[in-house]
Amino acid sequence: MTKSEKIKARSATILKYATLISMSLIVIVPMIPIFLGSFKTNNEFYETSVWALPRNFLNFENYRIAFTDGNMLRGFLNTFLIMVVAITISVFIGAMTAYVLDRFRFKGRNLVNYLYLFAALIPTITLNIAIFSLMAWIGRNLGLQLINTRLSAIILFAGTDIITVYIFMQFLKHIPIALDESAIIDGASYYRVFFRIILPLMKPAVTTVIILKFVAIYNDFYIPMLYMPAEDLAVISTALDNFRGPFGSQWEVICAGQMITILPILIVFIALQKYIYKGLLIGAVKE
Repeated sequence: MTKSEKIKARSATILKYATLISMSLIVIVPMIPIFLGSFKTNNEFYETSVWALPRNFLNFENYRIAFTDGNMLRGFLNTFLIMVVAITISVFIGAMTAYVLDRFRFKGRNLVNYLYLFAALIPTITLNIAIFSLMAWIGRNLGLQLINTRLSAIILFAGTDIITVYIFMQFLKHIPIALDESAIIDGASYYRVFFRIILPLMKPAVTTVIILKFVAIYNDFYIPMLYMPAEDLAVISTALDNFRGPFGSQWEVICAGQMITILPILIVFIALQKYIYKGLLIGAVKE
């Protein structure tokens, strides 16, 4: 390697790490005042700088108030219930859709692929009025109460998106089609092939989809706010938003509520990030 090449490689490395450090600081720095403020008393919060250390890091009173009086426990329970049902449905629908699109050749196959891609390009905010009206219409015609129930959020979150289908389709390319053909020759139906052979082999992809869906549902605020405005149906995001009323001037309690909201998703992401990256990179390199 020549001297100029070494300089270019070193410059690229410096630029790479400078970018990574800068992006990390953009995410981490705003969280520091929130973390420090969650341990301060009300007087301490207003009398000291937001960057000042709290007098007592063992002051968990704000966390107790946020968790009990702020109904955070109910928010976690509602979020968990919606997650379990919606993610289960989404995984099965997404895996089956990917299996059909990858293994079968039929008229309109490419059209379905394009429709998924087209739907991903449409800003969701432009469809909210139509989706809300459609949900209300379906509820009226089926005699179901969809609005202001958990069922509405479950239906919307259970929908399969292009990312889910893409992850499964890319993983299916690594599963030899000879497995399907051998099982069918032995008398297995397509349903049996999928549930007994294909789906168990797609565990890495399923894990990735579950994590991505978990993060998306946990962070979503708009759907719960619009379709489940009742206080007893609050999920973790809307439960935190409800702090604006009773805790409007108690910023230390609001900071504690934010930390309670942040910590679970932060722990999940740090612990499982390798599965996310692995799943997103499936099929990226042609073997």
